[in-house]
Amino acid sequence: MYQATTHGIRVTVQPQFMEERSAPAQNRYFWAYTVEIANLGETQVQLRTRHWRITDARGRVEEVNGPGVIGEEPVLKPGGAFTYTSGCPLTTASGIMAGSYRMEAASGERFDIEIPAFSLDSPYEAKRLN
Repeated sequence: MYQATTHGIRVTVQPQFMEERSAPAQNRYFWAYTVEIANLGETQVQLRTRHWRITDARGRVEEVNGPGVIGEEPVLKPGGAFTYTSGCPLTTASGIMAGSYRMEAASGERFDIEIPAFSLDSPYEAKRLN
């Protein structure tokens, strides 16, 4: 489990290698990751956009930007949380993901929160720090 807290918003990520969606002989590897975004602050916030940096074992970087997550722009009241699961395919047996969410406070102020870097490990490669 990987965790980061920024501006009173905690992001927790749990990646999981998906054997049934992977085909190592064709250099296709797939991970699911579950994210919980928890509002530890005293102000309501809304997730507006996401930015991901996905780096494979060869050092290739893909940037992904877009509105919300899984088609939603969740509102988090103080003490509230939002959890979702998504996925990431790679052509290498390991990689790393990190990024940020752009949040908007009830006052209209926008700010970025950190998505902690997390390792994408498969049983097809020896574990190492990416």
